[in-house]
Amino acid sequence: MSKRFLAVLAGLVIVFIGIILITNHSNSGGSSATLTHHVEGQGKAGVTLVEYGDYQCPYCGQYYPILNQVMQQYGSQITFQFVNFPLTSIHPNAFAGARAAEAAGLQNKYWQMHDLLYQSNIQYYDSNETVSSWIGASDPLPYFDQFAKQLGLNVSKFNSDYASSKVNNLVDADLAYGNKLGINATPTFYLDGKQIQPTESLASFQKFINAALASKAKTTNTKS
Repeated sequence: MSKRFLAVLAGLVIVFIGIILITNHSNSGGSSATLTHHVEGQGKAGVTLVEYGDYQCPYCGQYYPILNQVMQQYGSQITFQFVNFPLTSIHPNAFAGARAAEAAGLQNKYWQMHDLLYQSNIQYYDSNETVSSWIGASDPLPYFDQFAKQLGLNVSKFNSDYASSKVNNLVDADLAYGNKLGINATPTFYLDGKQIQPTESLASFQKFINAALASKAKTTNTKS
């Protein structure tokens, strides 16, 4: 073989490797899923309460009615955000529950499905796990279909979205971000970016939120 031929061959190999690297980089950059952004409340004070939650978690179910009370009292002042964090190692249907909520969200019924999932969570655990529920089912989808019908969703579209990679990636993105933060239990709460540990009472949340509102007001007054 001539040196010229070897040089040309080496050049082609380098170009080929370069194409592979560029392609892989492009694919990896474009495949990252977007985090969910499910929020409620008017947030006039600029304070945000975030819950990393698991729809199958009994403790999340216990906090659910308290959070409703929180939003009844502070809904005009704060924003509440729910982030998926299914603990699949101990809650085998938790990821499925998150998929159901996200699929409903694609038909603008995220919070309604969120509520049904937690209401059924409470009913299941309050009955000592004797009621028929998606939580204890080997296949939770028929229960989710009933919820979808109850909410007036297009069930065929709901099923398609539920099984889609889009919904799967949304839940995975939330889970990956929670893992990055070091979260290992649910519910985990953050208030304006700082982790808090409120007890299962409205008074406990009031203490944290009132302090955050006061701090925000003080900062705003100082700047003005």
